[in-house]
Amino acid sequence: MKKTNFDNMSIPLVIYEDNTRLRQSLELLLSEETGFKVLAAFPDCMMAISQMESLKPELVIMDIDMPGKNGIEGVRLIKSSYPEIKVVMYTVFDDDNRIFDCICAGADGYLLKNTSPVKLLQALEELSEGGAPMSPFVAQKVFQYFRQNPSRQETFNLTEREKEILTLLVRGNSYKMIADKSSVSIDTVKKHLQNIYHKLHVNCGTEAVAKALQHKIVRLD
Repeated sequence: MKKTNFDNMSIPLVIYEDNTRLRQSLELLLSEETGFKVLAAFPDCMMAISQMESLKPELVIMDIDMPGKNGIEGVRLIKSSYPEIKVVMYTVFDDDNRIFDCICAGADGYLLKNTSPVKLLQALEELSEGGAPMSPFVAQKVFQYFRQNPSRQETFNLTEREKEILTLLVRGNSYKMIADKSSVSIDTVKKHLQNIYHKLHVNCGTEAVAKALQHKIVRLD
């Protein structure tokens, strides 16, 4: 386990990964980035709650298949006590059950371990700003699920602009891409998303994407 101090400009995070080589690689990658600071890296999440209390991270990278408690239990525990901490699942598993179990447990994102380092860093930046990063294959699984399990359509009183912003989020666009495609500033995108989350009664981007698909607020074709 590695523990370091962090400066005010870096986003403090904790890693849970039982593969020693991968855990060390993630530490090295993220420690070299000025935007992040690895507070600690652990091989399991058995003590996740006390570790969150003492380390106070903003982000958590969580593996699923770990000894003792698995990552799904880990994210559920963290979110139950510290809902403001952003948790992204980082795993080899791409089956439907694990994906939706993680989302239901409160995960803010779901990335496969074949994600490139550049994409991983971009996803963590998005996550820290309230986004809902998902690997393309995982997003496809989510879309497919809601296509096959339709729900009645609701609008939640979203404006046309809010629907446009939400549609772009569902399609996996970053904040910058949404701003470019909508011809508005990134700050305006963030304000729209805050309003959207309030109207949908959700707390994060992942929940917004799931609810948008479940209630057919946006069109996928």
